[in-house]
Amino acid sequence: MIQIYLVRHGAPDYAAVEGRGWPGMAADSAPLSTEGVKQAEAVADLLSGVGATYLVSSPFTRALQSAAIIGHRLALGVKVDYELRDWLPNSTGTWRGVADVRAAQAELNEYGGEWPDGIPRPWEPLSAVRERAHAAFARHTASTDGPVLAITHAMVIRALSGTEDIAHGAHEYYRYDPSDTA
Repeated sequence: MIQIYLVRHGAPDYAAVEGRGWPGMAADSAPLSTEGVKQAEAVADLLSGVGATYLVSSPFTRALQSAAIIGHRLALGVKVDYELRDWLPNSTGTWRGVADVRAAQAELNEYGGEWPDGIPRPWEPLSAVRERAHAAFARHTASTDGPVLAITHAMVIRALSGTEDIAHGAHEYYRYDPSDTA
């Protein structure tokens, strides 16, 4: 078993993205808000005693910025893995804003996180999120024997731990078993 601390990025500031009218995946370029920076600093201080030897992050700006802050404070380099990216509320990447994401999330919740039998939906099922996160962990835990910090997103943490409402800058302890592929 490998100890992994799943850390949700700090609170983002979507004003620059929304002000430009950028839809869908362009929101992934939003930086942290002032509060988000403080949250990343606080979680770095909180996790300073766990002895982490490795830090891996989602490639999205809010996670990378959080990882840079945490890595700097803990003297850890930041590795990036695309598979720790946020959940896709629509596989076409064309959602227009928060209302579209919330609608997809409501449907995901209605179906327990998985597509109904034989009816593919445009949103990514939690099993797919879990599978890609486990693939990332398999790559990154192979080169370390100490605890790992994974800076990621609420839906990734939900898919792995079952926690539905994790706050920005919060973390969950997760024991990763490399033999578990589900």
